[in-house]
Amino acid sequence: MNQNVPTVVASVDLDRYAGRWYEIASYPVSFQKGCSCISADYTLTDKGYMVVKNACRKGGVNGKISSITGKAFPVKGSNNAKLKVQFFWPFRGDYWIVGLADDYSWALVSAPSRKYLWILSRNKHMDAVLYAQLLEKLKANEFDLSKLKKGVQECD
Repeated sequence: MNQNVPTVVASVDLDRYAGRWYEIASYPVSFQKGCSCISADYTLTDKGYMVVKNACRKGGVNGKISSITGKAFPVKGSNNAKLKVQFFWPFRGDYWIVGLADDYSWALVSAPSRKYLWILSRNKHMDAVLYAQLLEKLKANEFDLSKLKKGVQECD
């Protein structure tokens, strides 16, 4: 396993990053077990941090909506490419933006440990060619693609 920390993007405009993101694929994590149609809404506050609301449908595409709200704080000196995300439970930690489209249509998010990886999109579905390009980018940056699992976004 690679012990090197991933490289983050040069800078992130939090105003442009704000809004809804859909999970296209991720490394499975316990706090998302049984979830379909995972999304995250980021709202920039006037205090310089973001409110993050993660939501999913538990137990399938027709399951009950489950959500949790937390905060994301930019790490000083990172040009907003590194955030500290805190949910009261079950997750808090590093949120590093390791890839970002020029138009903010997709993002790649990980952590220094590489334990987490998310491919996010502004749309529920991602073009297959773009998805393949992002996988190549992740592979070139030494992410283990065998652990990546595509998400389900077939909800109303």
